[in-house]
Amino acid sequence: SAIAKLAERLGMGLLECAAGIATIAEFQMADLLRKVTVEKDVSIWPYVVIRSEMNEVVIGEKTNIQDFVMIHVGRHTGTRIGQNCSITHHCTLHGCNIGDNCLVGINSTIMDGCIIGNNCIIAGHTFLPQGTMIPDNSIVMGAPGKVVQTRNCSEQNLLNAIAYHKNALAFANQENYRRWSEPDISPLFKQGTPVEDCLEALLNDKGK
Repeated sequence: SAIAKLAERLGMGLLECAAGIATIAEFQMADLLRKVTVEKDVSIWPYVVIRSEMNEVVIGEKTNIQDFVMIHVGRHTGTRIGQNCSITHHCTLHGCNIGDNCLVGINSTIMDGCIIGNNCIIAGHTFLPQGTMIPDNSIVMGAPGKVVQTRNCSEQNLLNAIAYHKNALAFANQENYRRWSEPDISPLFKQGTPVEDCLEALLNDKGK
């Protein structure tokens, strides 16, 4: 296809996902090894490593796996990431289960058997030891990580996931990947802008 040829020219690749729809992957700069299932509209960014010699890694729809993330499996547990999640730079996920609409902050580590509920934020540099259970709608910080607040974070986490999805499409199609910085879009990311307004604008945005 034209998109595949363009991706090849950009040094990118197209990974066929479970639903049979091409998922954007920085394939020459990321390694997906053994049993890895990537669902529709996932984006995988440079220098990601996902490895599954046993059990399985599953990544849900519209989730973004950002630069330098390491995802592996445990001896007894695979790794599953839900829909509309952001796994941010330098995170390590090892044999854990992440719910839908979650954001895992920069340089966090989540170990074997951990279960993170839906709509959570795991703050940057958090360490969750083996078997930690985090309920839905939690904000977690620390080493070891503890729930510091209960709040449904689904809207802002969905906003982040949609923004990353649109940016990934722009990179893959060699379109305007600086869209976030333009004057009609950049105010959406400023503190205090209602999340529902941001979501509506991003969902309706056709780019330039």
